[in-house]
Amino acid sequence: MIINKTPLSLAQAKAYAPTTEENTVMHNYLKAFCKLSKEKAESLAEEIKALNNPKIKDELIVKVVDLLPLDSEDVNKIFLESSLSEEEIAAILAAVKKY
Repeated sequence: MIINKTPLSLAQAKAYAPTTEENTVMHNYLKAFCKLSKEKAESLAEEIKALNNPKIKDELIVKVVDLLPLDSEDVNKIFLESSLSEEEIAAILAAVKKY
C-alpha cells in the first residue's frame, strides 16, 4: 500500500536501500552515480526550494540534485516543460556550485 509519494534523490534512495546480496546491482548503480551525501543532497534541495519559484517542482529539484548541472544549457535540459529566465537559471546554478 502506498502511503506517500515523494520523489527521492539518489542519495536519499541510497540511505533507504537495504544492503543485501540481492541488491548488489542497485548498490553498485547508486555508488557509481550518486555524487552527494544524503545530508548535502537534502541541503541543496532545501536551498533550491527556498527560491520559492512555482516553476520548480519537487521532481525537478531531485533531478537537479542528482545531475548537478554545470551550465545554463544543462539546467534547460532538466526544465524542458517550463522555461526559466536567465535569473532563475543563475540562481539554481549558484546553489549547485556550492556543492
